[in-house]
Amino acid sequence: MEKSPLKGKEILAVDDEQDVLDVLEENLAGYGAKVDPATSYEEAREKIVSLTYDLVVLDIMGVRGFDLLQLAVAKNLPVIMLTAHAATPDAIKKSIELGARAYLLKDELANVASFLEDVLRSSHQAVWKRSLERANSAFGKKFGPDWRISEKEFWKKLDNDLKLEESVIITQ
Repeated sequence: MEKSPLKGKEILAVDDEQDVLDVLEENLAGYGAKVDPATSYEEAREKIVSLTYDLVVLDIMGVRGFDLLQLAVAKNLPVIMLTAHAATPDAIKKSIELGARAYLLKDELANVASFLEDVLRSSHQAVWKRSLERANSAFGKKFGPDWRISEKEFWKKLDNDLKLEESVIITQ
């Protein structure tokens, strides 16, 4: 059996809902990852500034996720945005523009381990392509099939960029 790329990884998980942090810790512990939880912007900010992580998982709402995203990206930390309430086309667009590595809806939290393994194994473009494929289905149901029309040029450029680079396994 192949060793999980999560084994030995330090992951900062930030969410104002303790039950979400508990699910992340429980799901990832079995893969050998160590989850460092934070429940507030202040606590997460201090950890991002003073510590180093292999991955950062940020809720958008309740903890000023976009502000934390900018801090983490400035430290070259790979960030996955995790949300339920901010599952909107604008939020996913902003996540991309600010440098998030991926976007995961809380509805898919049960699959977080395999999702994070994919993030660690694949190129930035390949991960975003799969993130958008998953989001497209959920967003299509919620916002209608034309949910990307208001930012047509942004999405068209992104679609073209994602098709240019095929999935590349990242070895670290």
